[in-house]
Amino acid sequence: MYAAPGLRFSHVYISAPLILQQSSHLIKEYTNIQCKNYHQSEAISKAHLYSSYFAMASDLSMILPRVLIVSRRTLRKNKFVDFVGEYHLDLIVSYGAVPVIVPRVSGVHMLLESFEPIHGVLLCEGEDIDPSLYDSELSGFLPEELEQIRCVHASDTAIDREKDTIELRLAKLCLERNIPYLGICRGSQVLNVACGGTLYQDVEKELTKKCPEGQRVVHMDYENYDGHRHVVKVLENTPLHQWFKDSLEAKKMEILVNSYHHQGVKKLAQRFVPMAFAPDGLIEGFYDPGAYNPEEGKFIMGLQFHPERMRQPDSDNFDYPGCPSAYREFAKAVIAYEKKLKCSTCVPKPLKFDEEMEKKRKSIVRSFSIAKNMYSSRNGINLGQEYELEVGAQFLEANTALNLQQEKRLKQIGATVRNATVYIEKLKMNARRESVARSIMGRMSIEQLSDLMSFYRMMNQICSEALDKKLHDLVMDDH
Repeated sequence: MYAAPGLRFSHVYISAPLILQQSSHLIKEYTNIQCKNYHQSEAISKAHLYSSYFAMASDLSMILPRVLIVSRRTLRKNKFVDFVGEYHLDLIVSYGAVPVIVPRVSGVHMLLESFEPIHGVLLCEGEDIDPSLYDSELSGFLPEELEQIRCVHASDTAIDREKDTIELRLAKLCLERNIPYLGICRGSQVLNVACGGTLYQDVEKELTKKCPEGQRVVHMDYENYDGHRHVVKVLENTPLHQWFKDSLEAKKMEILVNSYHHQGVKKLAQRFVPMAFAPDGLIEGFYDPGAYNPEEGKFIMGLQFHPERMRQPDSDNFDYPGCPSAYREFAKAVIAYEKKLKCSTCVPKPLKFDEEMEKKRKSIVRSFSIAKNMYSSRNGINLGQEYELEVGAQFLEANTALNLQQEKRLKQIGATVRNATVYIEKLKMNARRESVARSIMGRMSIEQLSDLMSFYRMMNQICSEALDKKLHDLVMDDH
């Protein structure tokens, strides 16, 4: 049975309803303190208890890792309403993360950096993905066939390009940064399309009708929406196999799953491996084996079915013990990724100097700055600068102890700097390159610039890691 949502903080299990209940109780107590003639010590004690509970509640969002979930838009009473299924939110919270809902509103795809830090992304249900993003020929459907599909699946075929843009950017961001990603139903299709895969625009017309009678599967049953199930075959040595192994018969390797879709994966992107198939051959689950290790913060996966909704009628009991496992392992990866991110971004606090030391530091910095300008401009020493240069020279003599290899390297660097002609030519070349780059970027679209910025951010991270390793190796060699 699915437990009530709660948060694990340190060694204490903090229930969200309990926080609200205790907070409400403390508010009443605090009011009574003001109204009644309590002893001063008792009043102070109550007030401190009141403050500590609210501090604990307010600090939770600062402590727990963040999972972005994009909302779905619907029309209610002539107004648009954005929503996310409660089961997704409950499970994310119960396993120790905080869901952050990204509203499906115009322009949000340009503001995704405002949602940083991102420790995980969960994409779930929604309308059909714009087929032009993966299939320019629209699967060869005739206009009347497309109209028939729209009539049968009216709630899903109204393409939402804004949601497509938001979710594809988030999926690509996860792939670039190795941010944990769980795609449920449409979310799995978004992941496949983001990596170059394609979709069946209508599974029944493109796949099911071509299968022998015994292999045909109903993937959408509007009359038995939550109760409908069909068989899937789970592949061995996959996460899905691990989660449902206690419910699988050795020879059959089958479970019953729910189904709420009329589209599905047609060509699986090359980086992914299937985890389950329906009898008609449709892929019901896949993952990236090179990016799956929840303990290390790695999780890239798509499930066509909804394990969070596989529950017994009028009950919160799951059909199988393994149903919540995808959310549990995803949250585990999110928590690990957040810890890893904190470690990689930990920057030592700068040293604080007293007034005298700070004055000396500024003198030394100015001395080096003057020396650099001399080499750059090819000018001699100006009157009055000899003393300022002497400060830097004394510092180097007093603090620089070089081995032979370091001394040789320093001399080479000095010779390069003194070659002013080459140095100035390089500066001019960089200026020309910058001018050309600005001209090209001025003609690029917003989306192209955004993609380019994401690419260079990734390259910056790779370069930083490579540079750190080389510097570390250099230091080890010197020792």
